[in-house]
Amino acid sequence: MMYQVPKHIDRNKIFIVKRSEIEGRLEPEFYKPSIVEIEHIIRKKSTKKLRDFALYIAGGATPKKTEGDKYYSDKENGIPFLRVQNLCQDGSVLFDDCVYITKEAHEGMLRRSQVEEGDLLVKITGVGRMAIASVAPKGFVGNTNQHMIVIKTKNKEISKYLAHYLNLDMIEKIASRHSTGGTRPALDYPSVKAIPIIERIDFSHIERAIKLKKQKESEAQQLLESIDTYILNELGITLPEIKTDLKSRIFLVNRNKLEGRFDPYYSQKHFVDAFSSLYLGKYPVFPLKSLSILITSGITPKSGGDAYTENKELGIPFVRSGNIDINGDLNFNELLYIKPEIHNTIMKSSQVKPNDLMIAIVGATIGQVGIYLDKRDANINQAIALVRLKDGNDIHYIKEVIKSSIGQLSLNRLKRPVARANINLEEISTILVPLPPLVKQHKIASHIYTIRQRAKTLQEEGKAIVENAKKEIEQMIIGK
Repeated sequence: MMYQVPKHIDRNKIFIVKRSEIEGRLEPEFYKPSIVEIEHIIRKKSTKKLRDFALYIAGGATPKKTEGDKYYSDKENGIPFLRVQNLCQDGSVLFDDCVYITKEAHEGMLRRSQVEEGDLLVKITGVGRMAIASVAPKGFVGNTNQHMIVIKTKNKEISKYLAHYLNLDMIEKIASRHSTGGTRPALDYPSVKAIPIIERIDFSHIERAIKLKKQKESEAQQLLESIDTYILNELGITLPEIKTDLKSRIFLVNRNKLEGRFDPYYSQKHFVDAFSSLYLGKYPVFPLKSLSILITSGITPKSGGDAYTENKELGIPFVRSGNIDINGDLNFNELLYIKPEIHNTIMKSSQVKPNDLMIAIVGATIGQVGIYLDKRDANINQAIALVRLKDGNDIHYIKEVIKSSIGQLSLNRLKRPVARANINLEEISTILVPLPPLVKQHKIASHIYTIRQRAKTLQEEGKAIVENAKKEIEQMIIGK
């Protein structure tokens, strides 16, 4: 009698592979029939491979953060240093979370991975989606790390075509199929170069969809930018205008007012005037420490060590600053997971509970604020300050104040003007929060929630437009 698969088991997860079909890889996922079928169709229709379009391929490196002053710089004086979070599935490059390196590093140790206008950038390492591709924009001069490659093609149009192609879901599945590694998958150069390319696909439909997506994102951004004005008006606070003229940048400070910080940045007159304006609002102002029962941070277990696990069901989510997005939401798509025994021993003090506030305190994401709303146990690394509030205040209100120009004022003053900005926990505890009655807090938080939901809807509509356009192209390719 022939074996019957029980009804409660997904039949697509059970398959047989002949020994003659083994290609040197023994993991079952590599031979999943649905992916194998897609790759067979693509390779049959393809006329070239990615290497046929590449005039030059190179990967970068990440300069040592311990030698920050030597390799890293700021936006005004530095060269953009792209990481995988700067790549976008619509082929554009995002600069919201960009790091900058010195001109010397760009022209010296990272000379081989320089990026110019029209270059194709492809993600080859890291959790989440593989082979995300973007094209360097007009006039761009920058560099990249080892988690992506820069491919120089004949012209920008070829790079744009390849980016649209690589960002198709079916091509991403092929790329992921040929990646290797556990907690940090990687796509080696031979596998990247061997990606089959189908020529003469009309991507104009996708380009129109991307244009509509950007229009909706622009509308969403306008809504989000209105939040700050709303908060300031509700709290009766008027922050002084930032003046950059020479007269405003020259000032004297009495020694008894230095507050432990001796750098001119911290003592700028703008900061002094702005903090004074907080006390002129409608409500009393309190430091974050007085509103909290715990302010702490975590650690990062050794990379590649036994602390991590690939088992998402049994593992504990390990939240890093990059998992907190600009809207204050947590991105669980690119999480690492640590073992429960690590969570309950060496990282016990940084365990996350529901409604804990998380503030990024290191690097380019500094000042990003989110709330942990999941019921699962979780933990954090040292780049996040975990804040557990006392009862009696609205956690969503506190988050929005810290995200606003009021909270960012404190964070901008506190961060040290060095290559890799950072704020310590003691300084985080000094963030000033105007505190209206709880009813007013609820009202402000509720109104902002409505704005954010409207903006999120617009963003999701834009994303859906592009995804649907991609699916239509894919269906055309595979003949369905």
